[in-house]
Amino acid sequence: MAAYGEFAALYDLLMDDVDYDAWAEYYLALLERAGVAPKRLCDCACGTGAMSVRFARRGIRVTGADLSGEMLEQAQTRAREWGVQAMFVCQDMCALTLPRPVDAVVCACDGVNYLLDDARLNAFFRHVRDALRPGGALAFDVSSAYKLEHILGDSFFGEDREEAAYLWSNRFDPVSRTVTMDVTFFAKQPDGLYRRFDEVHVQKAHEADHLRNLLRENGFDSIEIFGDRTLTPPEADAQRVHFLAKRI
Repeated sequence: MAAYGEFAALYDLLMDDVDYDAWAEYYLALLERAGVAPKRLCDCACGTGAMSVRFARRGIRVTGADLSGEMLEQAQTRAREWGVQAMFVCQDMCALTLPRPVDAVVCACDGVNYLLDDARLNAFFRHVRDALRPGGALAFDVSSAYKLEHILGDSFFGEDREEAAYLWSNRFDPVSRTVTMDVTFFAKQPDGLYRRFDEVHVQKAHEADHLRNLLRENGFDSIEIFGDRTLTPPEADAQRVHFLAKRI
């Protein structure tokens, strides 16, 4: 089944250990490093809006874009609960189209890993460039090739909570450099019974140097690559890698 459909209602519950405050502050620090203090920002592949609302709380005019309508419904609810204004649009990140240029585009939490070939990567970078004002910045992260091959690849995970449980089985393909994640969820219903549903997620193990080259080819420069929430280059076994690039 398609990714991030019914899963949307459980996503925040199962991601409650993520420090979104620190993640959002890190991205603002990266943008500042690029000389960008964003007044307008696009949170691409925004999911349930955890980053979007944190940017909006800083007075930034935020547009959150995501392909999943179900995730966007959760994002809109979150914005109302936080008392912030943000616009959410249902768009493929590889066809990103905004009504006016923004100062920055952020894409956090593996969005780029879901782009499985160069055609999709080039389309994303090209549309981001078109969405940015001259001198604007793109900041994004990927789960590293090391993580997908050696941590997630050919592994099995599971978690059992009162509200929900999941079983997560992975298969890494060394030829395509992708990991296929088969996830079975059990969501507790009002009557106390659990309803099962399944999703399949596929992510690509992108090499940092290749992404750097594609960024250059699509109109970006001043490209920097960092380890997980650091300002230093990633170690060989870094599990998350961050990119910062400016539109020429």
